Amino acid sequence: MVGLMLGWESTVTASNSGGLVRVTNAHDQGPVLSQGPVLFCSDALSQGPVLASVPGRPQSGLAPAGAALAGEEAEEPAVPLQCAGGSPGPRGGAGEFQLFQPSVGAIARAEGLFTPSHKHAIDYCSSAIRVEHAPAMLQPEVCFIGRSNVGKSSLIRALFSLVPGIEVRISKTPGHTKKMNFFRVGRAFTLVDMPGYGYRAPKDFVDMVESYLETRTNLVRTFLLVDGSVGLQDADRVAVEMCEEFGLPYVIVLTKIDKGSQGALLRHLLQLLEDIQKHTGGCYPQPFLVSSTQFSGIHLLRCFIAHVTGNLELGTAAT
Repeated sequence: MVGLMLGWESTVTASNSGGLVRVTNAHDQGPVLSQGPVLFCSDALSQGPVLASVPGRPQSGLAPAGAALAGEEAEEPAVPLQCAGGSPGPRGGAGEFQLFQPSVGAIARAEGLFTPSHKHAIDYCSSAIRVEHAPAMLQPEVCFIGRSNVGKSSLIRALFSLVPGIEVRISKTPGHTKKMNFFRVGRAFTLVDMPGYGYRAPKDFVDMVESYLETRTNLVRTFLLVDGSVGLQDADRVAVEMCEEFGLPYVIVLTKIDKGSQGALLRHLLQLLEDIQKHTGGCYPQPFLVSSTQFSGIHLLRCFIAHVTGNLELGTAAT
């Protein structure tokens, strides 16, 4: 039996039986299973499964922490989990991965970043069909890409749920987003909703999205969304190859984790983890699991965005 104390002061216990790691959380309704050295548990704030650690991957695509939020104190570093055998990663990393494990205080400060005020406006900025038409921004930028109907706009609306009246259009028809939509979060960062690929993608999708990803100099992180109810698809693998080709630091987000069975979600997650370990170099080793309808994982994802855009310092946590 192994115990791991998480940043929000809830204890996770794990027992290894038959090659499976059984993880339970004091705040959770039940255990989640994973395989080998992988641990994932439930976020006490969101009541949904969130991956806790994936050892054995290099620390790739690190973004500088930058200036912290006003009044912020230094955070304790995340719990280090040694790689199998302690060998460095293929990019000469330190041989360990530190899971993204913010404290409750850090999550609260990140929530403040997503809350508008008279000095901190959060709103839709503009749209563009070509990168040359995109607004000129100096602040850090993150973009969200994914297959049509992956729940991208729904996730962005959930991230901005603290902003009354913000316009994030959601449609039941796949491929609704045809332009790059820019949302400005005060002076902190910009979030970009990209058109979906696959079914009903815009005809000029390749020119639009690849040009943006390749040339946007203030882009600090790409969030690649994968439907957790169906798992990684061929079109998603093409998107992964594109991010790898451009050398982009990117993160995979599993959406719709409330759809389908837990067994199917587990199979899709394990396959995703295997693909990340074997076939990627720029992908953050820790996927984020979210449900826009149940709000699972949203607080943790907000905190991660605040961190990688340089607005929230978390000590030496690997990102």
